[in-house]
Amino acid sequence: RIKAGETFTLCEIKGPGCIHQIWMTPTGNWRHEILCFYWDCETNASVECPVGDFFACGLCKYAQINSLAVCVNPGSAFNCYWPMPFHKRARITLENLDDKDMVLYYQINYTLEPVPKDAGYFQAQFRHEYPLKSKGLYTILDGVEGEGQYVGTYLALEVHDSGWWGEGEIKFYLDGDRDFPTICGTGTEDYFCGSYNFENRDTHKYQPFSTPYSGLVQVLPPDKTYEPGQRFGLYRWHLADPVHFRKNLKVTIQALGWKQGGLYLPMNCEMSSVAFWYQKEPHQKFPPLPSRDELDWH
Repeated sequence: RIKAGETFTLCEIKGPGCIHQIWMTPTGNWRHEILCFYWDCETNASVECPVGDFFACGLCKYAQINSLAVCVNPGSAFNCYWPMPFHKRARITLENLDDKDMVLYYQINYTLEPVPKDAGYFQAQFRHEYPLKSKGLYTILDGVEGEGQYVGTYLALEVHDSGWWGEGEIKFYLDGDRDFPTICGTGTEDYFCGSYNFENRDTHKYQPFSTPYSGLVQVLPPDKTYEPGQRFGLYRWHLADPVHFRKNLKVTIQALGWKQGGLYLPMNCEMSSVAFWYQKEPHQKFPPLPSRDELDWH
């Protein structure tokens, strides 16, 4: 039982070693429960994220997820399989920001073993914007310095315009890119490995799906299509196709729909994300986490 306002240490492991799997069953408001991971002698967390978003359930409602990196099983069983090597120490905490106590069952499975000197450390950074700082543009990750590889994106959003919302291009700015990214996507549903608006051609509704590498796992409410106020949760794991960088990394995605006449509509969605990557330490300090009220969906 983690009391309201309390930070509980889930584990403190002396290395070298590697965490291979985490299972937990948090109750309460998943946006008000903050996971932090610290490697070796860090004072700045390498992972700082609401527990729901970390496990691709950022809309604070259960969704079954069948992927290689994250599985969410009935009734609220969160599992992750990201390998997390460390040399000296691993420490994981969970902070309960809510006004109510929460109950947590959990297990962290790891091995104590030699770790290569050049092994990257696991990182995960949460962001949330409403309104968007730049209309039509959302920053998933910025300020990363060093060498590493980007391995995954979780994105949650609420649309405030009618019509299709997923024409935005994801862009990876690598190793000094400025005006033009090294990698530029063709549309939001394309990046998340779907197509044609995620629409079921028979029902003309959004079609949720969950696969080893990508998914549209939440559409709320599910019985409407192309209407304002709908929320979506998506993931894309770069397990087979990591994005390597040597000096620095920035990742953005556009928030674009359609106007009449085939023109793009820059949108002002409410958007949240978790970026997952590995890098050599030290890492840059993350931006401050939003306050408890700012973490909530508006």
